[in-house]
Amino acid sequence: MKQQNVAVIVIPTYNEADNIGRMIEYLNSKTFPNIIAKKGDLTEAWNMKILVVDGNSPDGTGKVVEKEAKKYNNTFLLTETSKDGIGAAYLKGFKYAIDKLDADFVFEFDGDFQHPPETIPLMLKAMEEGYDYVIGSRKVKGGSNPKGWGFKRVFFSEFGGFVARFILFFPFKNFFKVTDPTTGLKVTRVKGFIDKMDLDWTGDRLLTKSFGYKLQLLFETLKMGAKFKEVPLQFHVRNAGESKIEAKTAKDIFRVAILLRWFDDFTQKFLKFGTVGFVGYLVNAIFLNVFSKSWSIEWLAWLLSTELAIVSNFTLNNIWTFKKQSISGPVALIGKFFQFNLSSAGALLIQTVVGSLGVKYLGVSRQLLLPFIIVFLVLPYNWFMYNTFIWKNKKK
Repeated sequence: MKQQNVAVIVIPTYNEADNIGRMIEYLNSKTFPNIIAKKGDLTEAWNMKILVVDGNSPDGTGKVVEKEAKKYNNTFLLTETSKDGIGAAYLKGFKYAIDKLDADFVFEFDGDFQHPPETIPLMLKAMEEGYDYVIGSRKVKGGSNPKGWGFKRVFFSEFGGFVARFILFFPFKNFFKVTDPTTGLKVTRVKGFIDKMDLDWTGDRLLTKSFGYKLQLLFETLKMGAKFKEVPLQFHVRNAGESKIEAKTAKDIFRVAILLRWFDDFTQKFLKFGTVGFVGYLVNAIFLNVFSKSWSIEWLAWLLSTELAIVSNFTLNNIWTFKKQSISGPVALIGKFFQFNLSSAGALLIQTVVGSLGVKYLGVSRQLLLPFIIVFLVLPYNWFMYNTFIWKNKKK
């Protein structure tokens, strides 16, 4: 029975012959002994391994790793038959770490000393505390960008990171929790997270095989419900080797962020909900106009036109927006429709009261007042009620 936590440091390389040997030596001679001896705050037993995923570097990076692997039996080399991008390299590395190295945790780590090895014990301590996903952040207290970066590089890093955060997470809690979405230093629990991911790097599994992969894995892992923490990362300037940053990296990152948010289940559901709401608005507006010309009773015109919009909303949401939780069968449909009307009483009351008062005391046009009431009062109310009571997710 395994008594230790196996943590695999996955390091993708390409033309890193000047760095990788020093990194392997440093990890094995300085970082890992302190972890194994449980120095500092660590309390659990850790079995540390290094997996270098090399893109068949022409500068002999693989040979350097092979030499180190003869010296250290915890060091392994996976040579790619083709250079497929850093995202693909990590997925290959994760799969190898799980299948061949019995990994419990996998690190995403650079081999060029831009990621300080001293950060590894801090991240392991967080895993001991029960976190599932820990990243190194340059934005939290104690973290920093390299001092050697110029204003332009810092500006694009800060601005780009904020825009990526905004696209991916705003206005939800992860927008405030994730401060550095483009960081490359991460550790993830295998059980329940990495082992649930599709690690097939071929085809269209990854939205990009370049640096935008970071956002995709971040988004997917958090969506799985990972308990998340950030630790300070003092990002260093590379002093040798070839940068893995490719041309048009910023464009790639923004494209991936937009695609992730656009195709997210929540976004698609909300867009459908909004479309159905717009159709309901049209039904409401048309019949409000008809009824107000036919009757002199203001509140009755608002009441009946709103009820017709409710019927439209229930029908379209059931067969489209909430299709996965759709209600079927005549008895269930009738019962749920009455429940829907009951839950929509708030919307009915909001529109009837606010609409009638607005027309009577403010003299506002019905057709100007109606969209305001729907967008700012009724839609938020309906979204909450629909998800909480009418089409709530069924427990597995």
